[in-house]
Amino acid sequence: MPDPAILLEWAGFAARWLHVITAMAWIGTSFYFIALDLGLRRAPDLPEGAHGEEWQVHGGGFYHIRKYLVAPAQMPAHLTWFKWESYATWLSGAALLMLVYWVSAELYLLAPDSPLSLIQGIAVSAGSLAIGWLVYDRLCKSGLAARPTLLMLLLWGMLIAMGWAYTQVFTGRAMMLHLGAFTATIMTANVFLIIMPNQRIVVADLRAGRTPEARYGQIAKLRSTHNNYLTLPVVFLMLSTHYPLAFATTYNWIIAALVFLMGVTIRHFFNTLHARRGPPWWTWGATALIFATIIWLSSLGALSPAVEDSSGAAAKTPAPGLSVAQTRLTEVPGFHIVQEIVALRCSMCHAATPVWPGLSHAPKGVILETPADLARQARALYLQAGLTHAMPPANLTWMEPAERASLIAWYRAGQSAP
Repeated sequence: MPDPAILLEWAGFAARWLHVITAMAWIGTSFYFIALDLGLRRAPDLPEGAHGEEWQVHGGGFYHIRKYLVAPAQMPAHLTWFKWESYATWLSGAALLMLVYWVSAELYLLAPDSPLSLIQGIAVSAGSLAIGWLVYDRLCKSGLAARPTLLMLLLWGMLIAMGWAYTQVFTGRAMMLHLGAFTATIMTANVFLIIMPNQRIVVADLRAGRTPEARYGQIAKLRSTHNNYLTLPVVFLMLSTHYPLAFATTYNWIIAALVFLMGVTIRHFFNTLHARRGPPWWTWGATALIFATIIWLSSLGALSPAVEDSSGAAAKTPAPGLSVAQTRLTEVPGFHIVQEIVALRCSMCHAATPVWPGLSHAPKGVILETPADLARQARALYLQAGLTHAMPPANLTWMEPAERASLIAWYRAGQSAP
């Protein structure tokens, strides 16, 4: 039977690959239609109900595109729907969340001194995504829909509050990821529960010979605009889990809040440019200033996700409390040999204070200094330094084949022990 650790690793790889592919398709489609919508021009020969048109050239051919604000006079024979890109992105992301943050909740999800149990942490992980959508949807259906700027400010406030709340129970890495998932859930729910149903109503009216109401398109347009401004922050938050300076610092939740502002300034530049109102160069300066603030905040204090406490302050000792399986790994005969190997080959980088030149923080925030650290990172050691030669990078610390064999034997012994 294949090694469960290997199967889990490949399942995560497959889910991540699918997630990236579908996200590229969704983001690309979204950005294209926003740019198209903003670039539409009036023309004297537009048919009744048409708002504007655009001529485009691509791949050696010319395209003539027209937009109807509500709907054409009759239902077209061929209609292409854009929805599966969004659904597949969210579903693959949810699968990846489960494989990484639920299966290894004690390592990646919960802060070491989190008051939550593993089951409670997973429940908060899932439940918070649904609650976020319900609150956001209620705001959009209130009178705030007529005041889109105020609505966006309230949404930003909600995202800041959620970022702070996540840091109280989750690791910094999990906070960033969940804030991204929280936002992505809002975006996909906009497509699934608002935009697509409204479009189906319009199509049904056309087929029945009724004149569709303009309000359905206006509602969908508001949600689509929100999605447009939220896209770039979500991408940043997903990538942030690879960079400890973003997720493993004292002010990580403030960094996340500022990322949403950067998303607004960047998208405002391109949206204004596509609308042919001239490039608003001030947004470059604003974005640079926000990013400089993020860099400054990250330098005020860094935490390892393995040793950060729920208040955001660095803990001086590893948090007590390992799972039964992790405790077993520290009791396997020969564990002292594994400790010596890691200390010799890995700890110069994977330490609270790395001594490897050029490193100010442990790569990906992984600390390998105490028995508890090794137990928590056992599967990663097994896969990346045992079965494969991914670590140390380029084998710069000259890990011997016999040492890799010792890591493999230690992990497997821990898995098979009663």
